[in-house]
Amino acid sequence: MFVSAAVVLALQLGVGVQAANEPVSQGPGPRLETLRVGVDAPADDTLRVRRRAVRLSDAYNTRLKIHKYASYAMLPMFAFEYAAGDQLFKKSASAPQWARDYHGVVASGIAGLFTLNTITGGLNWWETRHQPGGLKWRTAHSALMMLAEAGFVATGVLADQAEESLDSRKLHRTVAISSMSVATVSYLMMLKPLRRD
Repeated sequence: MFVSAAVVLALQLGVGVQAANEPVSQGPGPRLETLRVGVDAPADDTLRVRRRAVRLSDAYNTRLKIHKYASYAMLPMFAFEYAAGDQLFKKSASAPQWARDYHGVVASGIAGLFTLNTITGGLNWWETRHQPGGLKWRTAHSALMMLAEAGFVATGVLADQAEESLDSRKLHRTVAISSMSVATVSYLMMLKPLRRD
């Protein structure tokens, strides 16, 4: 009697015995899907990735100032070196005194400038390597400057041989002008209208 009363009550509530593949009864009473809270809840597939904050050190800002101010001297030094080198190329021993006296001095200054900017720029590049904006642009700038620096080292090595023959002077001049050109392009790409950060 107790069992038949339970069956009658279950039928009145609309909860029948169902096979595993049958849909849940749509009759009156509680629905089985309301009882399965969280079991088959759809997963949120649109995760929002938060941008990682990159905090730059005070040393970064100091190095950046040094790097910028040293870079301003680069183009005037290139102009002087080109003018002095042109005089030496055309007139050799009869070149003006200023060209003979200061061509090597300014070349040493360019070497010092590139050493300083390689250190400050390299350390700042390393510190900003996790900043997504402009990383490729800064890396291209760094790579071009390192290429120019290698060219200046080769120019210095060729300087000793430049006095021996016209072909040696031509090679010295070509490598120097090529290195200055690459460095100038790399410098200009970091100025405001062209910079991509």
